[in-house]
Amino acid sequence: MRARRNEIMTTRAGVFAFGAALAFVAGGADLARAADGELRQVYITASSPLEGVKWYVQHMKCEAIADRRDTARCGEVELVFLVQPTRGSTQGTGVNHISFSFPDLTAKMKELEKVGVQGSGVRLQRFPDGSMIRDVPNLFKLGFIFDPWGTRIELVEDADALGFHHVHLSAPNPTATLAWYRDRFGGKPARLKGQLDGLLFGKVWLLTSPQSEGVPASTEGRAIDHLAFVVKSMDQAATDLRRQRVTFLAEPEVPKGGRTPAKRAFIAGPDRVKLAVVETGFAGVESRLASAAVAAAREPYAVPRTPWGEPNLQGVWTGNSAQGIPLERPTNLGDVKALTPEEAEARRERGTLGSIWGYEREWRDTTLGYVKTAPSTQVAMVVDPPNGRIPPLTEEGRRRLEAARRQAAGDEQGVGPIRLPEGPEDLSPYVRCITRGLPGMMIPTVYNNGLQIVQGPGFVTIQKEMIHETRVIPTRPRQHVGPGLTLWLGDPQGRWEGDTFVIETTNFNGRAPFLGSSGGLKLTERYTRISPTALEYRFTVDDPAVWTRQWTGMFTFDRDDDQYELVEYACHEGNYGMSNILSGARAREKAPGTGAK
Repeated sequence: MRARRNEIMTTRAGVFAFGAALAFVAGGADLARAADGELRQVYITASSPLEGVKWYVQHMKCEAIADRRDTARCGEVELVFLVQPTRGSTQGTGVNHISFSFPDLTAKMKELEKVGVQGSGVRLQRFPDGSMIRDVPNLFKLGFIFDPWGTRIELVEDADALGFHHVHLSAPNPTATLAWYRDRFGGKPARLKGQLDGLLFGKVWLLTSPQSEGVPASTEGRAIDHLAFVVKSMDQAATDLRRQRVTFLAEPEVPKGGRTPAKRAFIAGPDRVKLAVVETGFAGVESRLASAAVAAAREPYAVPRTPWGEPNLQGVWTGNSAQGIPLERPTNLGDVKALTPEEAEARRERGTLGSIWGYEREWRDTTLGYVKTAPSTQVAMVVDPPNGRIPPLTEEGRRRLEAARRQAAGDEQGVGPIRLPEGPEDLSPYVRCITRGLPGMMIPTVYNNGLQIVQGPGFVTIQKEMIHETRVIPTRPRQHVGPGLTLWLGDPQGRWEGDTFVIETTNFNGRAPFLGSSGGLKLTERYTRISPTALEYRFTVDDPAVWTRQWTGMFTFDRDDDQYELVEYACHEGNYGMSNILSGARAREKAPGTGAK
């Protein structure tokens, strides 16, 4: 209960704090202000503004702005999405959360809980007793969620103020913080529901709560990077703010790429909150995303050599720019040659959001700043056939895919009912931390996309970060092993064709199939260094038992020796899903009517 009181109170307990709060409310309206401002913009860091706008339109009932694709209008407030990595959530900073009000909070939380389970980027924050909603006497019902970028959002049921409700600050001295904003930007001192001290800017509340301990962390680079106040005259506002000894982080100017001639300045707010002051009419800055060029667009490149004369492919590479490229060309894209940079960023972000329910942001390379390259604008990985679609399956291929589907559902005989896993053998090699198979292990996912290549005379070693799989490929001619010996990753044989390293792999055991591939799969991979920082990867799948013709996919790895380090993939050590599945199976065996074993 004490923790909850700290969430909703804006003054510390005690006679002196209460007296200070009364003085704030009673005297604030008559004090001189440096500038009459309106709290009108909240800037959120996100990899894809398009996905940010889409998320708030879908879940918070905001509106998209036709000519500003990075902005969502939520009542009197604009949410503007900055194209930059998010260094952490809003919790612990001077801007703890923002708030939206809905007429039926119980229904809204149930809706969002369902969405979160489906993996669309909604994470609920439960209270210590496991509940999602608190009914605070004389205030309203409330609950908390996080958006995909770490912005903490308080959802409330306040029939008097639906839509965007308030910005909630965190401060060691809440009364002094509110006084600072009142003296510099105005706002009407008031008490929300007679309970919480705050400032009203139009219909938007600015509230504050005591910082639990220490001082707040800086907002810069966090999920909410800064707030913006709109003023009528920048010159007059700047003069007045300087008179009040406000520190300017950036001088007033029309920013490069500004959509209008309105000026913007940055100042340091209290409690390490970054603030922008913008003139009326300011409509943000037009962002320009650089795309990852496809191989055909690159200049000819002279590949460096190893001391023994082979093309040098060594180094740490990542597939992060290729994350999100679909294997096949989406049918709705028709003959589109390439996505726009904004579309490519949105596509990668959608792929990340699809996994957020299972992995927190700390696991995802794209949200932590590890990704230094823009997403590829490549439409699909399949480049042959030219239509970008995988060839039709054979009858055997359809049978294998159906069998794999039934096994995944626990219905191997196809007659039901679904059988839950009873042992590790019922689960895939990936879940069991054995392998992702080939070429599946090479295709990027939402994290652990590192690839390290080490060369020596007669051998090339390729280590993939995911499941820490290492392949040792001989480059001197030799015969493949006999048909009686099969392996998880097959038997590879490498050779050089000019600057391209070619690996031909056969003798798969078929127990880690790729899209239903058989043990007769012949996989041909081609690695070509096409620039100092780009490695083109092509793979050709030839499995006559499964597909009516062979097909080829392609994407690019990017070199990142400077800051990317392959980390230990402690798969077995952290595989709680496996232990929980097995313990559940043992519990079912001991349940009444099943017969204890």
